[in-house]
Amino acid sequence: MQVKDLLRQTDKLPNVPDVVRELILLLNDPDVNYSELTEKVSHDQTISLKVLRLVNSAYFGLSRKISSIDEATVLLGTEKLKTLVIASGFAGSVAKVEGLKLPEFWADSFRVAELAQWLAKRTPLVQADEAFTVGIVHNIGRLLLHLTEPAIAQEIQILVANRKAGRVKAEQDLLGFTSQDAGKALMDLWKFPPSLGLAVQLHKRPFANEDPNPLACVLNLACYLNACIRTEREYDLVREGFPMAVAKAAGLTEGIVYELEDALMIGDGLNQLI
Repeated sequence: MQVKDLLRQTDKLPNVPDVVRELILLLNDPDVNYSELTEKVSHDQTISLKVLRLVNSAYFGLSRKISSIDEATVLLGTEKLKTLVIASGFAGSVAKVEGLKLPEFWADSFRVAELAQWLAKRTPLVQADEAFTVGIVHNIGRLLLHLTEPAIAQEIQILVANRKAGRVKAEQDLLGFTSQDAGKALMDLWKFPPSLGLAVQLHKRPFANEDPNPLACVLNLACYLNACIRTEREYDLVREGFPMAVAKAAGLTEGIVYELEDALMIGDGLNQLI
């Protein structure tokens, strides 16, 4: 089997709104303006309503009700607006997936996104909004696999659950590629910036290339911290197991280990609002 065999099943692919794809393409444009963002968001009624609901929630703690996308854009700024639109757009991309509990899947994705953003703000090598985006989509290949080949996806799940193989090995044995490869292929199909797809593809093996990819390294660290949160690992063990070589490749200093307790406090509050 090849990745393209999954992508041929177009009727089963996640249905991500055009406004989300367009905003992701704007991530690398430092000259993007408020009016352009507002126009794109306003063209999608579902996304607009979600943005207004989120803006007016306790999560953002604004002192008065916001009633228009224009006002939301001005008050929140471009970075937060992109975050809201991307998060809500991806969370609504599919309603049901065989073999996956979507609330848990998206809770994991949003927590990784927030952890990646937290890490990115502490290194000059990675943009925070790009880190958040790759966190949201880092597992999109696994979602694609469950949508297009649910029987094989379930077989992989069983192998991993019974500790007969790690997920990467199980995927390579049964598919001939990994879900990270599938994720990159799907992101290429959606015309994401190549750097984001590459980070998703490499985050399980950030040293696969001669020069480590800083964004992939940040995503790798975010996944490590998320696993620690999910398994309620003791703080001392989190620090001991923290992959410092990956952190250095991401542009983080050794002092990051003394800030990890703050990272472990990150929950999935944004997910609760989507």
